[in-house]
Amino acid sequence: MRTGRLLLVPTPLDFGAEAQPLAHSLPGDTIATAAGVSHWIVENAKSARAFLKRVDALHPLDTPLQSLMMTELPRQAHKRGDHQAGALDEAARPLLAPALQGHDVGLLSEAGMPAVADPGSSVVRAAHALGLEVVPLIGPVSLMLALAASGLNGQRFAFVGYVPQDPVSRARELRDLDSQATRSGQTQIVIETPYRNTALLHSLVDSLNPRTRLAAAFALGGPQQTVRSALVSEWRQAPPWRSSLPMDQPCVFLFGP
Repeated sequence: MRTGRLLLVPTPLDFGAEAQPLAHSLPGDTIATAAGVSHWIVENAKSARAFLKRVDALHPLDTPLQSLMMTELPRQAHKRGDHQAGALDEAARPLLAPALQGHDVGLLSEAGMPAVADPGSSVVRAAHALGLEVVPLIGPVSLMLALAASGLNGQRFAFVGYVPQDPVSRARELRDLDSQATRSGQTQIVIETPYRNTALLHSLVDSLNPRTRLAAAFALGGPQQTVRSALVSEWRQAPPWRSSLPMDQPCVFLFGP
């Protein structure tokens, strides 16, 4: 019997903000493919239904929204991530049972590409272990959009994720990452929960070498999209940024030589 595929379905980056026309973020083929999926593994069921309602407005769903089979990823994958192999890989296998029965299964995060700076990699590993085809669909990935707009090294880069919340530990780690970037030429990419953006940006400006380039990409894909890239010395000399940037919006921070 033919097995189904695991489809990695990207979503717009406007989660938690004013929704933009779906066609601005996703190509027609991605929207049409998502409309045909009846079995889903999702980060959050509520936001997944909201996304699929937007899909339905452009391309009618093959299965009515209320009849879709939808399973949320385990809470541990939300809170601690599932990027490292372990028990969550085994827990993900039963979620893919519909694919073994011939149904395509969609994997969905709240914003952007699932399994990239979001949970879902355990499901991808389980799919490979089960011999299922894994198909990433085309759509926005905030890390790559930010990197392209930063002017930093796009040939060699590292996504670090979250840095410590404690101010002393955070400053120490940022200085260590800055030193690594200077030695290797590698761009460092970090993120933070929006309500802590201000604290992280202040720490970046205060901790990094003045000759380091620092970029901040806010609200990518949305009406408040703002990208600022300058040397740290220039950030320090331009205090208006403290009030002119949309600090309450999702942001990707990047720095390097």
